[in-house]
Amino acid sequence: MMPGPVLLLAAALPVLVVFLLLVVMRRSAKVAMLAAYVVTVLLALVLWGAAPARVAGATVNGLVTAITLLYIVFGAILLLFTVQESGAIRTIRRGFTDISPDRRIQAIIIAWMFGSLIEGASGFGTPAAVAAPLLVAIGFPAMAAVMVALIIQSTPVSFGAVGTPMLVGIQNGLSNSPEVEAAIAPMTVADYVPVVAAQVALVHAIVGVLVPLLMVGMLTRFFGQSRSFAEGFRAWKFAIFAGLAFTVPYFLVARFLGPEFPSLLGGLIGLMIVVPAARAGLFLPQDRFDFPARANWGAGWQGSVEPDEAEAELGPDTRRIGLVAAWMPYVIVAVLLVLTRTIAPLKAWLTGPDATLALTDIFGSGINASAQFLYSPGTVMIIASLISVALFRMPVAAYGRAWGISGRTMLAAAPALLLAVPMVQVFINSGSEGMASMPITLAEGMAAATGAAWPLFAPIVGALGAFIAGSNTVSNMMFALFQFSTAEGIGLNLAGITTVVVLQAVGGAAGNMICVHNVVAASATVGLTDREGDLIRKTLITMVYYVVQAGLVGMGLINGGLWWAAALVWALVVIGGMGANRARTRAA
Repeated sequence: MMPGPVLLLAAALPVLVVFLLLVVMRRSAKVAMLAAYVVTVLLALVLWGAAPARVAGATVNGLVTAITLLYIVFGAILLLFTVQESGAIRTIRRGFTDISPDRRIQAIIIAWMFGSLIEGASGFGTPAAVAAPLLVAIGFPAMAAVMVALIIQSTPVSFGAVGTPMLVGIQNGLSNSPEVEAAIAPMTVADYVPVVAAQVALVHAIVGVLVPLLMVGMLTRFFGQSRSFAEGFRAWKFAIFAGLAFTVPYFLVARFLGPEFPSLLGGLIGLMIVVPAARAGLFLPQDRFDFPARANWGAGWQGSVEPDEAEAELGPDTRRIGLVAAWMPYVIVAVLLVLTRTIAPLKAWLTGPDATLALTDIFGSGINASAQFLYSPGTVMIIASLISVALFRMPVAAYGRAWGISGRTMLAAAPALLLAVPMVQVFINSGSEGMASMPITLAEGMAAATGAAWPLFAPIVGALGAFIAGSNTVSNMMFALFQFSTAEGIGLNLAGITTVVVLQAVGGAAGNMICVHNVVAASATVGLTDREGDLIRKTLITMVYYVVQAGLVGMGLINGGLWWAAALVWALVVIGGMGANRARTRAA
């Protein structure tokens, strides 16, 4: 057996390779993930002693998962270009201008409010795939659109896909453990999950209320004329109002109705509050923010997907599209996502054996792979696109152009995803008899180093799991039992143990902001390739705020006292430090 520190460093090597190549050296995701895949396979075979069949099985599982992600990317781009080619995007653009021409307000409404609703209905990266193209369509630079869409992949994520990270991730992660059953008795694990979920919503609400403010600060810092966080923070009243409009109903739903609908209902109720308030001019900033003229946009701001911004007068033969009709494709998406995930017989049919493409025990490895294309958000978006053809009476040639652009954009994203997801699956499945997998080895090393201060670091493990796996659900499945056992091992009572499990879930949600395949998939929907490292560098700022603040809030829940003061100080330091940065820098 290798010495502990050496094994720990080896377990961290795939993550370090990705970070070094993608973030530090700014290589493309294709290059970074190819290198990381090779390193991970060699480590799994040589040091971890994983069977070649298991590595091959994990690779195939990753390829299947990557194909399902590419299908979602295709659906999102097709929907965008259906709306564009029909001319409906002009109506949507004018509608947002009527609410507010301020790009900060538009980002809050589309990314934070609408994105959270879509997260609650579907999860799995769908909000960024829907929101980013819509933002580009109304005039945002592609990189700005993806950045804000990724930043909101935090607070609503723990209750995404109708509560999947809780009901599948936490529940499966803690099930079949005598240690857990003894500690939570007389509750069952099924009874315990709603208890965890209510506290997850509380921590997210405390931490996440500042996300819209940080998001608009990032928007103006990296994409404004003055390159200033302060310019974004001048919209603080509306940003905090929007934060509360989502997090308050979100917490109440989690507390009283359970883990299925906090993000879905929080987003819906929030939209019903925020949009009328914006129309009425409530809490809006006195100044107006817009991006520089397109000719002055920084290198790499825009991708290959550039919806037409022309506002030419409509000709006599051009059908005028009303605002309600223009929004119908997105309304159809939201409704279909809700129906397919909440109507039990329909969900059972869409996810049943006849609708599932399954590979079982691949190469005798014990690893299974499956794809449910009928249940995929990609199918929902394709159906919405087809309905829109009839709704907008689109010419066949125009719809054909939409399909062509969507196919080309999806293929551009394919190499990075077809390498990233297999690398993740090999990493997760690297364990062998008597040897924990690489992610568990990493987590155990961190726990041994931190001792009683572990709750401060618990969210980082959750975020690491999501960064690696691209999923809060998978992160919770990997680490929930480990977090429970570690908390029990440092002498916490059940309330303290529960808080540590909560911090795992919160950190896992925050990690979605920087996970590689979310970044690649969201970038692909706006034709932005080979800029993934720059996006991660930006979203890493808000992710660090989130996991540090979650750890401080967790320590406050466990120990009280000065830890609450530390959480307040950290929030003030982050906002104050950003607000003080007025320096003009080169374009990002």
